[in-house]
Amino acid sequence: MRLIDELRAEHDLIERVAGSLRTFARQRGRGEGSPQDGSRFLAFFRLYAGQFHHAREEDTLFVALQRDAELPGDRGPIPALLEDHHRMAGLLDRMEAVAADSSAEARASLEAIALEYSQQLWQHIDAENSVLFPECEPRLRRNGVTELASRPMTPDECEAL
Repeated sequence: MRLIDELRAEHDLIERVAGSLRTFARQRGRGEGSPQDGSRFLAFFRLYAGQFHHAREEDTLFVALQRDAELPGDRGPIPALLEDHHRMAGLLDRMEAVAADSSAEARASLEAIALEYSQQLWQHIDAENSVLFPECEPRLRRNGVTELASRPMTPDECEAL
């Protein structure tokens, strides 16, 4: 399915940027690098990973799994993955609160939050790539769904790349 293939490819990019975020956060923790770079990372994770990538999972894939493949929305993988999305968005909020602050305390906090965020993000992507995607494709096909809608990026989402 094209949407699932797109989501997998996006995971590759998101994972690489998460690694770069860790490097940036460690440098900031040492007082190196530019705080302005933090806003670019936040834009990427909010707009590209969140508004574009996660939204297509939530609004298209998860809806199809509930509607067409009869996956429950109140237990199992869908609510767990949605909770991951919300928890990671909360970490971005915490990161944004300290990203522009150059104090040693704020830099240390930024580093800790960025490391936690990237770790959670990698675990989340692994769950989707190794369990959800391989399971949902055949389940949807058995229920007559051979393709899922996608959408192009908005200008803001493109700008965040």
